[in-house]
Amino acid sequence: MAPFLHSALRAFAKTFLVLPLALLVCFAGPATAARWDSATLTVPSAANGTTVTFSEKEMKSGRKLFNETCASCHAGGITKTNQNVGLDPETLALATPPRDTVDALVDFMKNPTSYDGEYSISDVHPSLRSSDVYVKMRDLDDEDLRLIAGYILVAPKVQGIQWGGGKIYF
Repeated sequence: MAPFLHSALRAFAKTFLVLPLALLVCFAGPATAARWDSATLTVPSAANGTTVTFSEKEMKSGRKLFNETCASCHAGGITKTNQNVGLDPETLALATPPRDTVDALVDFMKNPTSYDGEYSISDVHPSLRSSDVYVKMRDLDDEDLRLIAGYILVAPKVQGIQWGGGKIYF
């Protein structure tokens, strides 16, 4: 009986101790840490070319705010109501006016316009202007909007082409 118990304990140790450790080493190695370097966390702040570098803590806050406020329609950087207009850098840069900076995204979240910039869409898109209808926007201040904008601009650097990739990735 003792040899059986010994082999059973060894099998248990391999399965429940060694395997999770091996998986942790494989999936949480240096690639995860490299995602949060200063180059990744630095994004355009304004149209004049200035940049801002967010901290990892700010990005975690921005992601949380994005997920609570925006992700019901923009999970993974897509736009569920119009998959031609995502939150990927290329699409944001081609909007009128361009929405590929922190300041421009904050402006959009305060006063959203159509992709071509021709008319306001605040009646159908959550914004501070329409916080009477979109109650999740009521508690957001300028700093919250800045963190959400930062997350939107950092996410494609971390997630790659899957951010804003639409239904081809989901």
